Amino acid sequence: MSTATYTVTGMTCGHCVSSVKEEVSEVAGVTSVEVDLAGGLLTVGSDAPVDAALIAAAVKEAGYEMGGQA
Repeated sequence: MSTATYTVTGMTCGHCVSSVKEEVSEVAGVTSVEVDLAGGLLTVGSDAPVDAALIAAAVKEAGYEMGGQA
């Protein structure tokens, strides 16, 4: 099991959280997604490490920017 935490900018509401969760959960290998709106944190669980570029692309698809690993 692998876990990575990233910062996400631009999220302001529950809909933002839902959008990010939905897009990131579709990335191959991702088994869990947690989003902390207040802290702007995205925690991704997976069986093996997932390329951060794939996570960033999913966050961008949801309409937000990933700042990097927290």
